[in-house]
Amino acid sequence: MLQLSNIKIPYNKADEFALSILSKKIKVSEEDILDFEIAKMSVDARKSDRIMKICTVTFNVKKKENLLKFNKDIKEIDKYTYIYPKTNTEKSLKYRPLIIGSGPSGIFAAYLLAEMGYKPLIIERGESVEIRTKTVNEFWEKGILNPESNVQYGEGGAGTFSDGKLTTRIKDIRAKKVMQIFVENGAPKEILYKNKPHLGTDNLKKIMINMRKRIIAWGGTFQFNSKVTDLNIENGQIESVVINDSEVIPAQIVVLAIGNSSRDTFEMLFKLGIEIEAKPFAVGFRIEHKQLHIDEIQYGKAEIATYLGAADYKLTHQATNGRSVYSFCMCPGGSVIAASSEENHLVVNGMSEYSRKRENANSAIIVGVYPNDFPGNHPLRGMDFQRTIESKAYVLGGNNYFAPIQKMSDYLGDRLGENEFLMITPSYRPGYKEINLNTLYPEFINDALHEAFVSFGRKIKGFDSDEAILTGVETRSSSPIRILRDSETMQSLSVKNLYPIGEGAGYSGGITSSAVDGVRAFEMISQNYLNIAKI
Repeated sequence: MLQLSNIKIPYNKADEFALSILSKKIKVSEEDILDFEIAKMSVDARKSDRIMKICTVTFNVKKKENLLKFNKDIKEIDKYTYIYPKTNTEKSLKYRPLIIGSGPSGIFAAYLLAEMGYKPLIIERGESVEIRTKTVNEFWEKGILNPESNVQYGEGGAGTFSDGKLTTRIKDIRAKKVMQIFVENGAPKEILYKNKPHLGTDNLKKIMINMRKRIIAWGGTFQFNSKVTDLNIENGQIESVVINDSEVIPAQIVVLAIGNSSRDTFEMLFKLGIEIEAKPFAVGFRIEHKQLHIDEIQYGKAEIATYLGAADYKLTHQATNGRSVYSFCMCPGGSVIAASSEENHLVVNGMSEYSRKRENANSAIIVGVYPNDFPGNHPLRGMDFQRTIESKAYVLGGNNYFAPIQKMSDYLGDRLGENEFLMITPSYRPGYKEINLNTLYPEFINDALHEAFVSFGRKIKGFDSDEAILTGVETRSSSPIRILRDSETMQSLSVKNLYPIGEGAGYSGGITSSAVDGVRAFEMISQNYLNIAKI
């Protein structure tokens, strides 16, 4: 394949216009350009009067030697192909691989294991996407929480009810395989090349159903409404798992793909003596603005969003008290959602459909916290801090899953507002209550947030004005614990053949990096055991 970078497309032209520009640049007719693909695309919006889409493209032509000779900007590259690992052992599996959790890490491990003939059994405490969606909607409309199936638990994990961002900071070639599998199962092809790809909660639901159907067609099995309540361990090796305190399933290999909210599972693992350590995470609030305002600030003209989609932002600030404050999981044209998983605890998150057409933009603005911020040395002390804040938010909101909210000026002034007039309508359901949010967090967190909001207001005009509202609380940015594993084998340091992976285990953050961890687990297992079909 040949590759050419720095192809510039006017923002109001379709992505496919890159072919026409390439044709003119290399002086080859479009008909004679073969295997054309956009490999990368980003948006340069630094100058509002010259907004462009910047592309790297791959292609072929019949006489490529001439192009390489006379155009030094063209490179010859190998096309990416995922290499499936070869089994280098005669060890056979007595039982099917057991996957605990169907979030991104678990479902990708299961998908590849199933494709290669291992017939995995996927254990999920929550419901399938179809039923789970109805359960979650009932919570949002009526405040009726199902502690076993909600925004955090169920098929697809917490990512199912999110913006479906696929951006990642990891530099792992497996991420390309992850994107390809998403596309195979119904994702838009643009995720293969866009700089900030996203799926939206609507696409994610369809993709999860398609992946489930393929896994089942390949011999895999799903068992929903099945919470792992115990592990039977003998001589330092996993022997079986207990489901719902009653059913015992023999197990030779267990992939532990729990999410970052699986607190009862964390407690169970600690009691079993499995090595866990506390790790840093971050907490804060969701902030909402009119999406139109963000579009105008970022693009110069709001109508440009018609072509480029709703604008986003990424903000960071280093507070004088040493704390990092940053935007997280920014959801253009989305909603702030109720994301509780424990009764009498309140937590929020952000969500967008693929179209990102809703009135408000929202983002978490969060402050880093560390294990030494909390008393004692218990590995679950960060989780206990999260619970304390969420319980407090539940009470302040009215003991009914209404979210505590506040206008920006009142938060910065550390006061309760004199009236309930809001310049934008909060998107959170089932309801909200205005309070002084300064009463929720310790002083060091509020100090860092106050300082950061003023700083962000200098970067994005109006960010810290009363055109913004805050909703509490955002506490599930990442797992508060790490389940220690061997860096080479990915197995728990405490129990052989137990593979802790993904966000809940403390090894990823977000959909793509979690899925990549699932791919790595598949590789470890498939290299060391024959598949079921060969037994």
